[in-house]
Amino acid sequence: MNTLESLKVKGRLNIVLRDKDGNVKDQREVNNLVVNAGLAYIISRMVGTSQAVMSHMALGAGTTAAAAGQSDLVSTLGSREALDSTTIAGANNNQVVYVSSFEAGDATGAVTEAGIFNASTAGTMLCRTVFPVVNKAADDAMTVTWTITLSAV
Repeated sequence: MNTLESLKVKGRLNIVLRDKDGNVKDQREVNNLVVNAGLAYIISRMVGTSQAVMSHMALGAGTTAAAAGQSDLVSTLGSREALDSTTIAGANNNQVVYVSSFEAGDATGAVTEAGIFNASTAGTMLCRTVFPVVNKAADDAMTVTWTITLSAV
């Protein structure tokens, strides 16, 4: 019997927006798209190709739908933020959880997109998502927890 297995990669974000006093103003759960460059990155790491680890997250104001061929956000707000943490999770160690905090003054504006990257500029984008606007005021802070899950289908 010939069994065909395939690998499924999916991501989900938890976005929490807090005001200057720490009160939750908005909270979202959003799915994402792992882009072609991200899939190639995963494969290259599996065969030992030396590439920088995913290290940064960015927010943007682009509203163009996420597409597999994209390699950057459409309209980045501010600069990419270094990840606060990266952990392996899940019952089978099949998840990577990335967390990044965008403090007051960082990525301020009408936030509608997010991405994970392996560099502070340029580099490879692992995934991108677009969502209904989250209005981040200058004194607001936003935390994004992004979970990537790999599973055999």
